[in-house]
Amino acid sequence: MADEKDEKSDEKEMEKREEKSPEEKNWDEKWRRDPINAITWACIFIWAGLVFLLDNLGMIDTWKTSFTEATGWSLAKVEAWSLIFLGAGVILLIEVLLRLLIPSFRKPVMGTLIFAAIMLGIGLGNIFRWEVTGALILIAIGIGILLRGVTARR
Repeated sequence: MADEKDEKSDEKEMEKREEKSPEEKNWDEKWRRDPINAITWACIFIWAGLVFLLDNLGMIDTWKTSFTEATGWSLAKVEAWSLIFLGAGVILLIEVLLRLLIPSFRKPVMGTLIFAAIMLGIGLGNIFRWEVTGALILIAIGIGILLRGVTARR
C-alpha cells in the first residue's frame, strides 16, 4: 500500500516537472548557476523602498538640513529619486566588481557598467548641474569602451 502511494507521488512529481515550460526551467537553472543578477535587482528594489520610506517619514529632509548646517553645502536639489538612482548605480557597480573578481560568475560586464554610469549620471545630474554630470558620464563610458577595445583578447 505504501509502495503504491510512493509511486503515485513520484508520478505526480514527474508530471509537474514535465509541465514546466522551457522558460521556467531556464530561469531555475540560471538562478542556481548565477544568482548575482537576481540579488542585484532585489537590492535595488530594497534600496528604492528604503529611500521612499525615509522620504515619507521626513528623514531625508532632516538629513539634508543637518548636512547643510555641518558643511555649508546646500543639498536642496537632493530628492528621493536622485538617491534611488545613485544607489542603483552603486549597486550595479558592485555587481560589476563581483563579476570581475569571482571567476565562477564572470561574464561580460560592459552593458552593466554603462547602465551603472547612466544611473549614477541621472542621480548626480539632479544634485549637480546636468552640463557637468552628463559630460563626465559620456567621458567615462567612452574611456570604458576604449579600454575594452585596447585590452580585448585577440
